[in-house]
Amino acid sequence: MPNTTPPRTTDALLHRLSVLTSGPQRGALTRGLRGIEKESLRVTHDGQLALTPHPRALGSALTHPSLTTDYSEALLELITPAEQDVQTTLDKLDTLHRYVYAELGDEILWNQSMPGLLPDSDDGIPIAHYGTSNIGRLKYVYRVGLALRYGRTMQCIAGVHYNYSLSEDVWRLLHADQQSTANAVDFQSERYLALIRNFRRTCWLLMYLFGASPALDRRFLRDRKHTLDTFDADTLYRPYATSLRMSDLGYSNTTAQAALHADYDTLPGYLDALAKAVSQPYPAYEAIGTQRDGEWVQINTNVLQIENEFYSTIRPKRVTYPGERPLHALAARGVQYVEVRCMDIDPFEPRGISLETARFLDAYLLVCALDDSALLPPQAYVEANQNFGSVTQEGRKPGLELTREGRAVAMTDWANELLGKIDAAAATLDALHGGDAHARAVAAQRAKLADVSLTPSARVLQIMRDKQQSFLAFGLEQSEAHAAYFRSRPLDAAETQAFTELSARSLAEQAQLEREEVGSFDAFVAAYRAYTLNRFSV
Repeated sequence: MPNTTPPRTTDALLHRLSVLTSGPQRGALTRGLRGIEKESLRVTHDGQLALTPHPRALGSALTHPSLTTDYSEALLELITPAEQDVQTTLDKLDTLHRYVYAELGDEILWNQSMPGLLPDSDDGIPIAHYGTSNIGRLKYVYRVGLALRYGRTMQCIAGVHYNYSLSEDVWRLLHADQQSTANAVDFQSERYLALIRNFRRTCWLLMYLFGASPALDRRFLRDRKHTLDTFDADTLYRPYATSLRMSDLGYSNTTAQAALHADYDTLPGYLDALAKAVSQPYPAYEAIGTQRDGEWVQINTNVLQIENEFYSTIRPKRVTYPGERPLHALAARGVQYVEVRCMDIDPFEPRGISLETARFLDAYLLVCALDDSALLPPQAYVEANQNFGSVTQEGRKPGLELTREGRAVAMTDWANELLGKIDAAAATLDALHGGDAHARAVAAQRAKLADVSLTPSARVLQIMRDKQQSFLAFGLEQSEAHAAYFRSRPLDAAETQAFTELSARSLAEQAQLEREEVGSFDAFVAAYRAYTLNRFSV
């Protein structure tokens, strides 16, 4: 019978760290890749959502490799290349911000996860447009479907996604050490899924340490019922919340998603669960239909329109070929990296994430990757979700208890145990890189465990109290300060020219796609849907 009990010791972790640092391949751990995707709403100087189109100077949101939009025309997404040193990744993110600010005119980026002032009605939020090509229209229709399923307001919540991979040399060394009978691709996928299971069990720790959205503007709820407390006339909050963005209040799943349990025990199991979700109709969505008055409003009426509709704190990923579905890429070539999706924007950091946070994430994710990883059966899956929800809503509550294998455990005790393992990973990374940057990053987080006032969520609320600020006033002050920071450091002429040329190239690529389009949109959607059903039929 497979083991479903999370291990208590670090023996396996320490052994694998030793394997990776004691031989001629000891540099393998330094060759993984880190990429960041950071979302930010464009807003006016009074915190209102910008209703202007995606700036043409930023290129085509469809084809630009680094600057696109997420849900709304106003929800800008900055995407870095994947780099071996996260310092380089963050430098690239800084450069992207500086270019964007040179082209934003009188707007600024809202450097908060929860939005500022949205239009009075939900349908006043502009959905992102991607042109008239079939793929551009598909992206738009998908977003119209999201609006009908979840509302546009929720889609304006923003975050930071952290893409993480280990070098394939790491997996080869561990494959040999474990004398695994799986082929190299399957072994790598198995280990990434092991990382994900460990992450799902323990990512509540990230919410305590980095959650930064304990409050929101009252108007965000649009008069829906809630159980939040009143902070001031315009602000609602939870006294001990860490991340309302990641609570049920923020990414509130519909009945369809709530019933969807991804299988993280095996890659075929994961693919099967997601493939069924993108293939099986859901009655409430069937009632909406796919077209209204001759216009497409959903790609389909299934539980998920596409794989990426599944809201999850972490995803297994593989770079796709043009036109390839994410599930097909995973099925054909295995897991290549993971995308961590639960990180709030850090309102105290102009880039939205600090180097210290990234160094900690690297050590934490290395523990998740190398430690033993029990399977995640339905009961453990539910328990992990409940722990995560408890910390998003009450993470700073004195004496908070979580549930571990059905038994109550003090959050601080469990967190200290995890930090002990992360210390070991940090020490290994520092030995390889030189210096003590990772150890200092872990020490800074340990300090937050000892003193809750150091957590970002506590700091947000304390500043709002001290300055008698509403959530909107706090968000505006922080965002204006960050805007000034970037605008005070313009790019040089060569960097600006390179971005200008990249934007022009992306616009030309979109125009070429639209000129050379073959076939109707109806036929394109039919082929897109049939591809999913045919490839993953069981």
